[in-house]
Amino acid sequence: MDMPHRADPRDVLAQPARAQLFELLSELRRPASTSELAERVGLHPNGVRLHLDRMLEAGLVERARARQQRGRPRDTWAIAPGARPGGQAPHAYVQLVRWLARATPVGPQRLREVEAAGREIGREVAPEPSEEAFHATLIALGFAPRIDRDEGGDVTFCLCNCPYRDAVRENPELICALHRGLTRGLLDVLEPEAELAGFVPHDPDEAGCLIELAVKTP
Repeated sequence: MDMPHRADPRDVLAQPARAQLFELLSELRRPASTSELAERVGLHPNGVRLHLDRMLEAGLVERARARQQRGRPRDTWAIAPGARPGGQAPHAYVQLVRWLARATPVGPQRLREVEAAGREIGREVAPEPSEEAFHATLIALGFAPRIDRDEGGDVTFCLCNCPYRDAVRENPELICALHRGLTRGLLDVLEPEAELAGFVPHDPDEAGCLIELAVKTP
């Protein structure tokens, strides 16, 4: 499940280590021992156990005892069936997007339709035009952009992070077409004087996709 935004300091998962443990258990999709969780998050088992006990009190995780050939039974932890992280019902948007990307066939016509839809979405989500608004929007969307400007006024944005990487791995053509359309829609509103001269996808795990803007000449 995806982690909710946590603005309330009273939320048990407002503590970063607990949030990390909850997310890890969600990703594992199976019970895990205290020692395994401690090793994965790089914390001492005693500290991890205290965090898990607090999460147990809040109804976020459940504990079971796994018998061993020697010694005392060990605790294992899993997400509780009725867990409501952040007080909200669980959701899994990231997984859903991945599955939709995998299930959607691509072809020239479909990719054109997806890009057109992305362009409409880009226009809808664009903020009020202002200086550097396009750059600020890329930051807000999670792309960690770096700007390079040449002497002629053309601009290249190198996207140092791919927030869509999980979906891109499933269907790169589809997601990149949507992203290209989104970029065009943002430009329609925020940089109408600029032309999308290049859109160069890269490996989503390495990032580095390029958005190249050229200044339109009369």
